[in-house]
Amino acid sequence: MTLTGEDSTVGADPLEPPLMAPLRRDLTWAQVQFMSQSVGHRQDPVLQRIRATAAVRRGTRMIKVLSAAQLAGHLAGWLPYGFCYRACDIAHLRTPAELSLLRTDGAGEDSVAYALRWRATDPIDFEIPMGAAQSGLPALPAHSRVGAMVLGTGFTPSTDDLIPEFVTAGFADLPMPANAQLLAYPGTGDEVVLYTYQPEQHGWLRLAGPRWRHLLEGVPGISPDREYVPCTDAGSATLVGRINDNEYQAIADPPDDFRVRALTRAARYSVQTLARRAEQALWRNVPVWVLQRDESWARLRLVRPDADSVASVGARCYERGVYEVWAPVRELTDHHIAELPYQL
Repeated sequence: MTLTGEDSTVGADPLEPPLMAPLRRDLTWAQVQFMSQSVGHRQDPVLQRIRATAAVRRGTRMIKVLSAAQLAGHLAGWLPYGFCYRACDIAHLRTPAELSLLRTDGAGEDSVAYALRWRATDPIDFEIPMGAAQSGLPALPAHSRVGAMVLGTGFTPSTDDLIPEFVTAGFADLPMPANAQLLAYPGTGDEVVLYTYQPEQHGWLRLAGPRWRHLLEGVPGISPDREYVPCTDAGSATLVGRINDNEYQAIADPPDDFRVRALTRAARYSVQTLARRAEQALWRNVPVWVLQRDESWARLRLVRPDADSVASVGARCYERGVYEVWAPVRELTDHHIAELPYQL
């Protein structure tokens, strides 16, 4: 993070532009911090300009802090979704106590913090929970939410830090890009890479050596000695690409590699177009993602949760900002496959 009165960004990673604020006598660090934590400054143009400097580019490293149960879910095939952060904005937080404020499950501090880190496929996959984009979340009552309150300023609640937060667009699942990592942060200040994602094999390769094997002992259903963990959950979002008139299942390896999914390296051709696909529908006139379904029932996630839509469908908050519900398939309307094209 850079707080400066100059426009210079010399030495900054172009994929991770720093958060910048034009500090001066009448705009001090304390004032910026106060504005970021005050609901009265949601529409403040100065705060909005500061927040806009924390941009996501194609290839920006994103991170989501996880519990042990959430780590197990991603090992099983969960995809990135919900609240997340740019890795550069929280690089100074390295212990479970420091990372606990970023957890989405509402639980307290554990002896080990976990995280999912991946590179953004495209900026359109992310929204800032600020203003009209997520206007309903700050108004949800305490009994209807999990985790920290959504302030609506674009910054996470904190008494000390200025951390810009993001949410996956419409709380959608995002296809897991190549070389995503599952991390652990013990109380020593170390960052330990536990697993890396292998997209062609659709599984996680363990990288943690014997010294760090104990960090996996508290993860439910996972053997610390297992070197490869295949994903059993197919996920609700897929990438597709085209080469001429042919369509293929695709893999993203941002910032530059978007290819056909193939086990043999010689067949991993670069795709000419790329798009994300997922099921959408309406239930009781509320837009939802269809996460999974059988012939009778479907698990749904609200696209734009607010007090009215949550009450209308009786959705439950499973983690910060994420509201899901089961519904009869026969009651869904406008059920279709939504396709979001990326500009390569």
